[in-house]
Amino acid sequence: MRLNLHTDYALRILMYLASKGGQASVDEIAGAYGISRNHLMKVARSLVELQLIEARRGRGGGFALAASADAINVGYVVRRLESLEGFVECFDRTSNSCPVAGACGLQGALNGAVAAFLDKLDEYRLSDLLPDRNRFLRQLKAFDQAPNNPKTSPMAA
Repeated sequence: MRLNLHTDYALRILMYLASKGGQASVDEIAGAYGISRNHLMKVARSLVELQLIEARRGRGGGFALAASADAINVGYVVRRLESLEGFVECFDRTSNSCPVAGACGLQGALNGAVAAFLDKLDEYRLSDLLPDRNRFLRQLKAFDQAPNNPKTSPMAA
């Protein structure tokens, strides 16, 4: 199982904002992770729509958590951003063309596995993902300055 890039970036944005304890611009966040500003902006819009972050416009604007890191449930975030009903073809009743749908145990097994995955994520708050905020920020800063970072590499032009 793999989270889509949108969900991955959403969790990164939330973790970054929680680690900063305040607000940050999309450029700052994109730079910290070495990822596309445009793609990150789309993800940030999704988080604003979910009311997980707030957008502040104008000079000195940026994004900030809309609630405390202790109040943001990781399972909730993943459920809202992932399309888990399409995990395998037989999960989608409208497009299912599997000739053995309903006659095999795969659908039930996978439903149980996805439910267990989400139940496990429900045990975590955003604050649990940052047991050491200072270490998190130090590692991001080290990545930002690393020669193999796509944005600082001489090959990235």
